Amino acid sequence: MKSNTILTEDLQYIFNKLSQEEKQKFSGSTVLLTGCGGFLGYYFMHFLSAYADELGIEKIIGLDNFLTGTKDWLEKLSENNPKVALHTFDIIHDDPSGIPDLEKANLIIHGASIASPTFYRIYPLETIDANITGLRRLLDYYAQKDIRGFLFFSSSEIYGDPFAQFIPTSETYRGNVATMGPRACYDEAKRFGETLCYVFHEKYNMPISIARPFNNYGPGMNINDKRLPADFAKCVHEGRDLVMFSDGKPTRTFCYISDAITGYLKVLCHGKLEAFNIGIDKPEISVREFAETFITNAKEVYGYNGKAIFQTSDDSEYLTDNPNRRCPDISKAKKILNYEPEVLVQDGVKRFLTFLKINDGKL
Repeated sequence: MKSNTILTEDLQYIFNKLSQEEKQKFSGSTVLLTGCGGFLGYYFMHFLSAYADELGIEKIIGLDNFLTGTKDWLEKLSENNPKVALHTFDIIHDDPSGIPDLEKANLIIHGASIASPTFYRIYPLETIDANITGLRRLLDYYAQKDIRGFLFFSSSEIYGDPFAQFIPTSETYRGNVATMGPRACYDEAKRFGETLCYVFHEKYNMPISIARPFNNYGPGMNINDKRLPADFAKCVHEGRDLVMFSDGKPTRTFCYISDAITGYLKVLCHGKLEAFNIGIDKPEISVREFAETFITNAKEVYGYNGKAIFQTSDDSEYLTDNPNRRCPDISKAKKILNYEPEVLVQDGVKRFLTFLKINDGKL
């Protein structure tokens, strides 16, 4: 793979955003990442590998069953860095004790889950099991070991479709979530996962922190992922019109990957039972405006001449329980973690498309 300046710059940005105290947390550490082949795994693994020596990391263990993740770039990463150990592993069924050095891991990131609505509706039981059974097995394994931090990836989807008075949405909002429906396997699994984290912290005093991501996008997101930014990027890369399977009116804030990973690392290093919204709080834009942002930047990066069009999805449940608005209140993360996302959507989309152009649409 070609050297990609966007990735290099983003990794440097993440490193610079971490405090000296947060960087020190990695000294002498063994870091475990489940779900290493996914979207977030792409930046986690590249960052940890690139800065392993500078941070004093002794080993990076990546686990994935590759049900939806990708493997080629990971194999290259592990070949080029002896500190990176990659294992095909099913967190739901496989025995953790069979993985070399897993017992030494003292910073654990549980990112194994299907996050794309299209795919978690194809694999609903696997989605539930990764967030509940897989999480429980990890918590059991590390409950009485000496660990520095345990990060559980929850989701902004635990809030469901918030009522207008709860937007921007803070961590204290308890949610308006459907327990039965096409998205419930993901939403409710994340909610119960948080309960498991709470119980294990109370019982074993584990240093568990919870991140609630809000609409991440950027390099590392496979263009076949089926989430909105991936769909738009795929249309641009293939020179097709951008297709929206809604009326374009739902609104979101979109958090670029470098700001997202910075936030997640800060949550990991916090090492205390807290839940943090990680995303960006401005601008909140419509799906239609997001599409226009792609079109504007695609003209510059790709010489793109397409337009945004509306179609009805072949999936009759595509929009069922889809939130109308999604915007985080990140004041808690700003105050406690000194989290300050800076990459606005116009710049982030341009970086995403530039990355894809350099890599010819591949990871």
